[in-house]
Amino acid sequence: MNIYFYNTLSRTKELFKPIDEKEIRMYTCGPTVYYYAHIGNLRAYLFMDTLRRVLQYNGYKLKHVMNITDVGHLVSDADEGEDKMMKAAKRENKNPFEIAEFYMNAFFKDIEAMNIEKPEIIARATEHIKEMEQYVQKIIENGYTYQTEDTIYFDTSKLDKYGVLSNINIEEQKAGARVDFDPNKKNVTDFALWIKAPENHLMKWDTFFGKCYPGWHLECSAMGYKYLGDHFDIHTGGIDHIPIHHENEIAQSKGFSGKIPANFWMHVDFLTVDGGKMSKSLNNLYTLQDLEERGYDPLVYRMFNFGSIYRNKINFTWEAMDSAKTALIRLREGYKKHTEGTEHISKEELNQYENEFLKAINDDLNMPVAMSVVWDVVKNPKKSKELAELLLKFDKVLGLDINKEVEIQIPKEILELVEKRKQARLNKDWAESDRLRDEILNKGYIVKDTKNGMEITK
Repeated sequence: MNIYFYNTLSRTKELFKPIDEKEIRMYTCGPTVYYYAHIGNLRAYLFMDTLRRVLQYNGYKLKHVMNITDVGHLVSDADEGEDKMMKAAKRENKNPFEIAEFYMNAFFKDIEAMNIEKPEIIARATEHIKEMEQYVQKIIENGYTYQTEDTIYFDTSKLDKYGVLSNINIEEQKAGARVDFDPNKKNVTDFALWIKAPENHLMKWDTFFGKCYPGWHLECSAMGYKYLGDHFDIHTGGIDHIPIHHENEIAQSKGFSGKIPANFWMHVDFLTVDGGKMSKSLNNLYTLQDLEERGYDPLVYRMFNFGSIYRNKINFTWEAMDSAKTALIRLREGYKKHTEGTEHISKEELNQYENEFLKAINDDLNMPVAMSVVWDVVKNPKKSKELAELLLKFDKVLGLDINKEVEIQIPKEILELVEKRKQARLNKDWAESDRLRDEILNKGYIVKDTKNGMEITK
């Protein structure tokens, strides 16, 4: 079945045609490891994971690279402000390498908890300084740079067009930047490739230009080229990467090889909280640990995200998380009922479900429609092991561990009523036992008397 993805580069949904039928090569912009990832950050990696799973479900092998930014990312996405790693080092009184190691491990712990697969290649910026230096030297050789006393800039005026992803109007950008325009730049869209480090800068390397550190945008191009070549299938990231980071990746790649590196550029939209922006000042910037402390399994957050298409904003509320929590429990319960079923489902009906699911995920990862197919299978009145196996197959894309044993949390009030009923039965007070059974039922729980004692089910 054909696969269609929305391509930011063309601003249309396109038929996906891999460069090599045997292997999809893709690159994902990874985290800047200076602090804990918040749930908005994690939405981007869930999107990345869903894309991976859909391609694998379609039978493709992947060669997927994700970078770890542990140097060079300034607090502004432009060439302004302090390096985020340096800022974190001062905040915690550690060196930047210790900061990177700690928060990188915290990030990996988070994505593991969400069943997000690691890409085949994890590339840390600090381990690829030599590759970045060689990449810059090639761009210089090709005539796309100029130097100031302490910086090598990319000259965007040398390109046939700058702004192919965001379609920005450079003249409007110039007009809006008169006050803050860096006097060292020839053009407002120029950006730093290689920067001489001040004496007190902790992250610096001996290079052809002196003791330097790389510009942020450089690492993705250099590492993408090293592992995937100068032309690959897919590049992913958040929509915030479009106007600067990804534009600059394309610019320097064209300066290096004359090519736009990826055929498809795919971007995930923002997570909002209660209809607004997440921020520390509003005290609504949540980590995965915050969700767990409130009693939500990390996979509940995964389930929550399937309520929206990745290209649309999704609004986080605690009520929506409660709904996702209930839905995940019901999905697992529905799967379990099918495992215990004895009825037969025709091959035609199974094929119809599978084709509908495949059509949904291949339509630009349309997870809300895919989930509607999943629920149709769960709610099928025939309880069948064949449907259970189909749900497990779907879970290769969902990653929700639907075969995980459902743990029912029995409220204290119900447990107390069950204990009273137990005493009534010991006293042979059958009328009281029946009354308590009915009271428990009215509160949403069933008590069954078995040879092993009482069983409580929701």
